[in-house]
Amino acid sequence: MRIDIVTLFPSMFEGPLTESIVKRAREKKLLEVGFVNPRDFATDRHNSVDDRPYGGGAGMVLMAGPMSQAIRSVRQESSTVVFLSPQGQRFDQGIARSLAKKKHLVLVCGRYEGIDERLMDLFDMELSIGDYVLTGGELPAMVVTDALSRLQPGVLKKEEAAERESFSENLLDYPQYTRPETWEGKSVPPVLLSGDHAKIEAWRQQEAETATRRKRPELLEK
Repeated sequence: MRIDIVTLFPSMFEGPLTESIVKRAREKKLLEVGFVNPRDFATDRHNSVDDRPYGGGAGMVLMAGPMSQAIRSVRQESSTVVFLSPQGQRFDQGIARSLAKKKHLVLVCGRYEGIDERLMDLFDMELSIGDYVLTGGELPAMVVTDALSRLQPGVLKKEEAAERESFSENLLDYPQYTRPETWEGKSVPPVLLSGDHAKIEAWRQQEAETATRRKRPELLEK
């Protein structure tokens, strides 16, 4: 899979995309990440990419010209172009699984007061990571990239790890325990020490349903 990120601040990605699972995916050549800066397509000596909004109002708006050229410079016939915006569809594990099957994504990071509305025809999808406003689309792009990287076959050490995580079946994950067996008077549930895999599986399913009912009951409606 290849992800091209259209952003005014590519240096923001240096830390998050060079550590942990994403780093592993890139080292294994299972994920390629590229960056395109709209300033490279600006036409004035100041490398301007934003201007005042028509009709007045606070803030600045990203201009159609540089943004469209940046997107088109990496978009291919088979690409899926995603605009990261607070107004978009809520990103979840189901969408992550769908996007993880794509060969090429273009993630477009908004900034300032938004983008020229005439750019919207270039997007196949508009995604939000939550009902709140961030400074720009860079952090959402990192979230999406991280979520998709772990779903690429061969990235995780155990393929089943991605299958059993929270939200995979509209359930939260079951509780996890590790050594020591007893810590501050609290012991690991005996069933996990029994060696009976059928009982362990049944316990995990029940605990996942219980956790979901307690923490995120709306998921059970799905």
